[in-house]
Amino acid sequence: MKPESKGIRPEKQSITSELDERVSGALYMILADYAGMDMPQTTELKKNLRDNEASFNVVNNRMLKRALDGQAADLLKGQTAMIYGTGDVVQVAKVIKKFAATNKKPVVKGGILDGKMISGAEVGELAMLPPKEVMQAMLLGTLQAPCSQLVGVLDQKVASLVYVLDAARSKKEQEA
Repeated sequence: MKPESKGIRPEKQSITSELDERVSGALYMILADYAGMDMPQTTELKKNLRDNEASFNVVNNRMLKRALDGQAADLLKGQTAMIYGTGDVVQVAKVIKKFAATNKKPVVKGGILDGKMISGAEVGELAMLPPKEVMQAMLLGTLQAPCSQLVGVLDQKVASLVYVLDAARSKKEQEA
């Protein structure tokens, strides 16, 4: 008898629905291999992630595969931890990278960002980006640059007109 024809046990249905809620409510999800992490390390990582509006949960690969509709099936091998949240994914990637540099664990397998699959290397690249506030300031500066340059040019034109009028006034005063 195939598993599909038997149906899913109620406790597994509740686990799957809980995973569905977590996946649908998250802006991003990073999958990592947590093999070899002891309890103090896991607790420390969870605390660091919680400070950045992220959660760390160990998940069953088969259950997560059902929740993701097979989207990340190639990443779901070995022991898998799901790191997800609604905060800044760049800060979370930095936390994971810093923790992994210190402890050699967890190993990032990849993830899902804005509905698209990303590799473990791309998660590492996210960690190298500047914080969200800095990027917003850079964007604002880029958007304001043409306006401030226009104001500078117009200010110079007004100033040059004032200089011409002042020179004409002083010339008339000298002639008189």
